[in-house]
Amino acid sequence: MKKDIGISTPLYPAPALVVAAYGTDGRPGGLMVAWGGVCNSEPPCISVAVAKSRHTLEGILEKKAFTVNIPSEAQAAEADFFGLASGRDTDKFSAAGLTPKKGDIADAPLIEEFPVSMECEVVQFLDLGSHILFVGKVVKTWAREECLDEKGYPDPEKVRPLVFAPRTGKYFGLGDLVGKAFGEGKKFLPNKS
Repeated sequence: MKKDIGISTPLYPAPALVVAAYGTDGRPGGLMVAWGGVCNSEPPCISVAVAKSRHTLEGILEKKAFTVNIPSEAQAAEADFFGLASGRDTDKFSAAGLTPKKGDIADAPLIEEFPVSMECEVVQFLDLGSHILFVGKVVKTWAREECLDEKGYPDPEKVRPLVFAPRTGKYFGLGDLVGKAFGEGKKFLPNKS
């Protein structure tokens, strides 16, 4: 039997993303974001929710651009640091030993060492209360070569993305392969013979 636990958002897992932008002073900065994901296929768009208190918010609003950077499990400390320190008084890239690289299209820095980075241009934003929800159109995607599959797409088993469990404050890896999408449920389809 289920128990009422009140109003909560136990959506597991949440992606652990580092969203980066240039600050109003032109310096690269970023923050850890767990409220994000794909929100449209054509054009490809990513949504990220940024707390109003975050320094990086000002840069995203000014430049109308950001990058979404996917850290690996091995980069948990670097990614977590982007959620601990403030860009108001810390050069997060330098402190974490990471390299900001100017995007080719979006006016935002990507993180060279992380397996996957997506350049995004803001197409919409919405004030939801504690956070501003940004929808960014993906204008270019970068991936480290060693993380690509035979078709040239990022392979989750090679990327080994860091994931976050809301409310518990814990990071995890993906875990074992469970099955193939659009295949496992076929056993419930009516037999069409």
